[in-house]
Amino acid sequence: MPTFRDKGQNIPTAIPDHLIRHATLRQLQVFEAIVRLGSFTRAAEELFLTQPTVSMQIKKLADAVGLPLFEHIGRNVRPTEAGLELYESCRRIFETLANLEMKMADLKGIKRGRLRLGAVTTAKYFAPEILGEFCQLYPGIEVALKVSNRDRIIERIRASEDDLFIMGQAPSDQVDVKSFPFAPNPLVVMAPRDHPLVGKKNIPLSRIVEEPFILREPGSGIRNATLKRFEQFGLRPNVRMELGSNEAIKHAIVGGLGLSVLSLHTLTLEGPEGPVAILDVEDFPIMRQWFIVHPSNKELSLVAQAFLEFALEIEPKMRARMQTVWPKLSRHLKSTKKSRRAPKKKAP
Repeated sequence: MPTFRDKGQNIPTAIPDHLIRHATLRQLQVFEAIVRLGSFTRAAEELFLTQPTVSMQIKKLADAVGLPLFEHIGRNVRPTEAGLELYESCRRIFETLANLEMKMADLKGIKRGRLRLGAVTTAKYFAPEILGEFCQLYPGIEVALKVSNRDRIIERIRASEDDLFIMGQAPSDQVDVKSFPFAPNPLVVMAPRDHPLVGKKNIPLSRIVEEPFILREPGSGIRNATLKRFEQFGLRPNVRMELGSNEAIKHAIVGGLGLSVLSLHTLTLEGPEGPVAILDVEDFPIMRQWFIVHPSNKELSLVAQAFLEFALEIEPKMRARMQTVWPKLSRHLKSTKKSRRAPKKKAP
């Protein structure tokens, strides 16, 4: 085993001599892409390689490891037990190298790096705007935003597929995470602008269950919060249909198919006078928070740390935007400061 000299003593290092001589970072990159994308073909497309080249690189890597890395299930491939172990190591290696690259760039005075952000579906109404403001501060930063429903985002957290995640509820009961509240996320009852309940005050929840209702699909955080609120009062909405996107639900509301509960953020573009109206319902809005989340054992890159600190500082602006969409919200918002803050580190 290679050694280094320290105070006259030879102390063994942890250098993996065999893999250094027989495997390459390029092979690890190809392997990681195949596992992540689930396909040799898609990995070849992403890396701009031919499929024979990808197959050859994986064969060389498997020979270096001494075990098969993939097994074929029909037309699909999945990693073997050895492949899964290698994949976890690959991700840690690449994260370490990405951090090193950004630190070296920072020492040179070059502000660059990459931020991977995962977000639940409703967060798409404001996440791009936050990313835009962040990129104005750090124009050399590349950003990637993946939007999906809550269940899929939790899967991505478990796999550490992104640097940070925006969620309406921290999944602390499902995965070990650190979470930081950074903006209000009020859920309100919505109706078509010409609905007879529009303009009425303090509408009883028992009146709402008389109307046909539209719910988000199973796995949605908004769906879970909505049903829980009705159950608190021994009520259940008269569900007419379930739809898988906020935009589809808004169109259904405008079409007169029923009422629904959505995040106030979904009305950001239409504004308070659009075709969808907000009803003044007792025990609403459901006052939730947006959270920035990451796995507890994940060491944040310089870029991810900078974005986390940036997001936590824009809470007043987020509140102001929500009050513009619905002025009545001001009486539901509390002016208390967030209880948790991200530890300060050097920005990229």
